Amino acid sequence: MEERQIIAKTHKLTLNNRHSATITGVSDVLSFDLNEVLLETEQGMLMIKGNDLHVNRLTLEKGEIDVEGRMDSFSYSEINNYAKSNEPFLTRLFK
Repeated sequence: MEERQIIAKTHKLTLNNRHSATITGVSDVLSFDLNEVLLETEQGMLMIKGNDLHVNRLTLEKGEIDVEGRMDSFSYSEINNYAKSNEPFLTRLFK
């Protein structure tokens, strides 16, 4: 039987002048529009809020994403909150 080692990806967020961000350790992109980007990262759910947000580069194989636009806030929450809630996913997403 083969043994598999699980190597945790590191999560890093680099913000330049509140206009561009490079984020690593991204597992999934749950949603994005001009005002909000919702990511699943190695450190929990990350919500980016701002104006005129654009995803310029997305490489889920490497767990990397580049976002541009005016970024006003970054908010983390636990992944378990999204996975174990009794509410439908879309209801939680659009609260």
